[in-house]
Amino acid sequence: MKIIYHLGKDMGKQEELSKLREEIKKCQRCPLYKGTIQAVPGSGDPEAKIMFIGEAPGFYEDQKGEPFVGNAGHLLDDLLKGAGFLRSEVFITNIIKHRPPQNRDPRDEEILACKPWLDRQLEILKPKLIVTLGRISLSRFCPGQFISKVSGQERWVGDYLVLPLFHPAAALRDGRVHARLESDFAKIPKLLANLEKRQEKNDSGEVKVEQEKLF
Repeated sequence: MKIIYHLGKDMGKQEELSKLREEIKKCQRCPLYKGTIQAVPGSGDPEAKIMFIGEAPGFYEDQKGEPFVGNAGHLLDDLLKGAGFLRSEVFITNIIKHRPPQNRDPRDEEILACKPWLDRQLEILKPKLIVTLGRISLSRFCPGQFISKVSGQERWVGDYLVLPLFHPAAALRDGRVHARLESDFAKIPKLLANLEKRQEKNDSGEVKVEQEKLF
């Protein structure tokens, strides 16, 4: 089944996301929907400058229909606060919109089936910064990279600045990962400030530099 989207010129981001949310809730593009309570499209500020992308919904996310509401979600909230942000100021979603059985890793065909939904969210939100959480989310933007080696190292992927980070669930199991996540989250305000400064300069025509020289 091919999904065709038409962006309405007069449709705001909130309306676009709400419409997309309803489409995702009805999704049957892969068999995962059969064993779940509901889809978990994602949530947050439609004008968010930062988009956090995890791997897949878990038990509590499937129950509530919202991303990162279990123990990993509580830690994510704490990490956001430590970096000076609230959950309501960012947008949070996952690579996969339905919970895999027993919280197993998503399969390649499931990731591929869900790809149009994430593509559409990116198209609507146009985030300044994408923060990937975990190796599966990292693979969506940086195939072949290892999260243990690139965590905290931002890089341009097409038009997006991507910051790969460990998944908060890993920090719940390993204190060293927890400390590294705190350190990496602390980089986000500066990255965002640099991006906005670059945008201001480009808008004014004052300076135009190559993206890879900015950080």
